Amino acid sequence: MKPIQMVDLKSQYEKIKTEVDAGIQEVIDSTNFIKGGKVVDFQHNLEKYLNVKHVIPVGNGTDALQIALMALGFQPGDEIITPTFTFIATAEVVALLGLTPVVVDVDPDTFNISIDSVQKAITPRTKAIVPVHLFGQNADMEALIEIAREFDLKIIEDACQSIGSVYTFSDGRQVQSGCMGDIGCTSFFPSKNLGCYGDGGAIFTNDDFIAGKIRAVANHGMVVRYQPRPVYRGPSAGS
Repeated sequence: MKPIQMVDLKSQYEKIKTEVDAGIQEVIDSTNFIKGGKVVDFQHNLEKYLNVKHVIPVGNGTDALQIALMALGFQPGDEIITPTFTFIATAEVVALLGLTPVVVDVDPDTFNISIDSVQKAITPRTKAIVPVHLFGQNADMEALIEIAREFDLKIIEDACQSIGSVYTFSDGRQVQSGCMGDIGCTSFFPSKNLGCYGDGGAIFTNDDFIAGKIRAVANHGMVVRYQPRPVYRGPSAGS
């Protein structure tokens, strides 16, 4: 009897072995390994699929979350609301940057962030909400966007377990997961909805200014190769 695995990567690979092997060989033959070639092709294809202006590939989902927070220019002590039911990386990157993770309850029916808990957790130091979309289900983004507008907060979506799902707003608009807040983040860890052979991640945004900052942070502050820009301190007034 063959054991049933939750994520059977070997069986998946065997079904598309010829295509995968050819793709890997093509990358090796080109020697175009970093931020070019197939990665750029994938970036453009993902932008089209998600109907989002900017997809920025990064090393993994944790990097995606950390870079997103860095690009928004938060300062030590700023509070970031995130749910209790998530992988440690969501709160870990907040703490690593000297920010304060404020963990709140989840909805027992969906395990996504509880809107009531978010509202109760907001203080004058709150700067952002990081909803975590789980099991292919999106958090109640319409309610979260309303809260963010009321309190001038940023929304960074953790879409590591929801990429490919669609959220329908009350006016009938449908938007891909990770593309509703200011920034969306995903992981391509092999067991994710969209996984890779190894590790990887990406950041999504429709904001040109934020996209520029994300690309700079992800590239050690460089916009032009080996010419670092000054440290980014956050959006300028009126931007």
